[in-house]
Amino acid sequence: MKVVLLAGGFGTRFAEQSEYKPKPMIEIGGMPILWHIMKEYSYYGYNEFVICAGYKQHVIKEWFADYFLHTSDVTFDFTQDNKIIVHHKRAEPWKVTVVDTGLHTMTGGRIKRIQQYIGDEAFLMTYGDGVCDVDINKLVEFHRSHGKLATLTAVTIKQDKGVLDIVNNTVQSFREKSASDGAPINAGYMVLEPKIFDYIDGDSTVFEKEPMERLVNEGELMSYMHEGFWQCMDTQREQMLLNKYLETGHAPWKKWED
Repeated sequence: MKVVLLAGGFGTRFAEQSEYKPKPMIEIGGMPILWHIMKEYSYYGYNEFVICAGYKQHVIKEWFADYFLHTSDVTFDFTQDNKIIVHHKRAEPWKVTVVDTGLHTMTGGRIKRIQQYIGDEAFLMTYGDGVCDVDINKLVEFHRSHGKLATLTAVTIKQDKGVLDIVNNTVQSFREKSASDGAPINAGYMVLEPKIFDYIDGDSTVFEKEPMERLVNEGELMSYMHEGFWQCMDTQREQMLLNKYLETGHAPWKKWED
C-alpha cells in the first residue's frame, strides 16, 4: 500500500523559513518534518511514498537526490576516473516518487494529479505538517473491516482545525474549523479507496470540502478515533514544541531506533 503525502503548501506562517523551502521541509530535530512522517509509516512497513509537491518542489527533489549520500560513508576517488565508493549504507528501503502537482493546486487537485502513480488500489494519505503516534496497521485493519471508501484519523484536542461530528464511528458532518469547537478533528492519516478519485473534479477542488462532504452524505466516510499523540506544525511555536519533545527524548511519534 502506497503512502501519499501532501507537501505543496506555501507555509506562509513560516515566512522566514518558507521563503527558501516548502513547509514540509522545515526541520524538527535536524530533519524535515516530512522525513519524520515517512519514518512513522516505515516503522509499520510502508516504504513506498508519493509526495504531492508544489511550492518550491525542487527543494524536495534535491533533498532526496542527496539523501543517499548524506546517510552513507563515501569515498571520492579522483585518481580512478572520479569514482565514488559508498560504504555503510544507512538509507531506508524507500521508494519515493516526488510529483509536481502545481503551485496553486488545492488539496483535492493534488490528490487527483497523482492518480496515475496509485493505480487501482487503496492507499494511505496524510498531510506533510503533522506527526502522530497512531498505529498505522490498526488503522488499515479498521478501514478494511467496514468496507467504506474513506477512513480518517480523528483526535480530540483543543485546536481550531476541521471539525467532525461522529456517531458510532460514522462521520455525520464535516465542517470548517471554529476556535470554540472542542469536537473531534481531522488529523489526517487517512486510508482511501481508489474510487476517491471520482470525487475530485480538478485542481480547484479542496479535498476537505466537496469530496468529504459528499462522502459524509453518502455514508462513506468513517473515523478511526485516536486517543494518543497528534501535533501539527502550523506555527513557529509548534515547531519549538516538537523540537522540545525530540531534545528531551520524549517524542511520542518517534518509535524507530536511530
